[in-house]
Amino acid sequence: MDRAVAKGVFPGAVLAVRRGGERIWLIPVGRLSSDRSSAAVEASAIYDLASLTKPLVTVTSLALLVQSGRCRLDAPLASVLSELEGETVGSATFRQLLTHSSGLPGWRGFYEQLSPNAVLPSSAQERSRANGQLLELIRREPLIYQRGERSLYSDLGFMLLGLAIERLTGCGLDRFAQDQIVKPMRGTPMCYLPLNQEDSGKTPDWGSLIAPTEWDPWRNRLLCGEVHDENAAALGGVAGHAGLFGTAETVLAVTGGWLAAYHHRPSILEPEIVRDFLQCQKSMCGSSWVLGWDTPSSPSSSGQFFSQTSFGHLGFTGTSVWIDPSCELEVVLLSNRVHPTRKNEEIRAFRPLIHDLAYRECVGC
Repeated sequence: MDRAVAKGVFPGAVLAVRRGGERIWLIPVGRLSSDRSSAAVEASAIYDLASLTKPLVTVTSLALLVQSGRCRLDAPLASVLSELEGETVGSATFRQLLTHSSGLPGWRGFYEQLSPNAVLPSSAQERSRANGQLLELIRREPLIYQRGERSLYSDLGFMLLGLAIERLTGCGLDRFAQDQIVKPMRGTPMCYLPLNQEDSGKTPDWGSLIAPTEWDPWRNRLLCGEVHDENAAALGGVAGHAGLFGTAETVLAVTGGWLAAYHHRPSILEPEIVRDFLQCQKSMCGSSWVLGWDTPSSPSSSGQFFSQTSFGHLGFTGTSVWIDPSCELEVVLLSNRVHPTRKNEEIRAFRPLIHDLAYRECVGC
């Protein structure tokens, strides 16, 4: 980890490793930013989790809604988002969106249309208006392959899932995540909008614990405590694909709930639901995606030792989580590798190395 800082893989990071529910390592290295005067990273450092939002919030929320009978995986999206009735994308099922097989493209720069001048939604009303505009933009987006034909990782699909969760629950995704996931799983401080002091659970010193990401030419400022992803920012910082902030231990709090349910131990998640979400989808032969989680494929960011029952996810800002239920190993790596620029991709080579090392040290080969 120290060598990675020295080589410029990231300015700082936190590595958390747990096996059988027992923490083995919690290792902070480097500094919060590339500025030599910035504070040293502590274990309590808060990072922009980027696409870890997908499994930690969106997938976990849907698992809870499925087990409570409020959502069916094979129901079409239009059954919840009525604006998509009669549209091709509206026929995609929740299962297809979770396996990235809906036919939607991977990414579109919607933020340029939602907020050309980078004036971001700050109220619930403004955010609701932005969500409605986003839904219309995706509704007009043509599919780039036949639904169910193959798997293509798509932010757009998870944007829609986030909107569907809000429609199903009648509350904001951030509030549902806090009340139904973070608090029951004891995952504080994990949240959207970490600088929003209206949340009574947040303290004024949180800002000093947050690692900055990148200088954003669209917003014309260095981002720190604001979501790095531009599309999520244009929605007010709360979305199904990105926007979550947290510490390494808060990530473990949620993955621990998945792992506990997998092994039929007490959890807010039901074992049958977790097993279904983590089961290989027969209709998607050749894809590494199960329901919202990725699984090892060659080559894998999880390295060469994690078993085929493993599941995990990556985040663009330099975050990742991998869980191997066969040996109950959980590895969380949080960094801000996009600081000062997203052009730094050294983490691609680093991820499998650190996972191999953690596996060898904790499990053996």
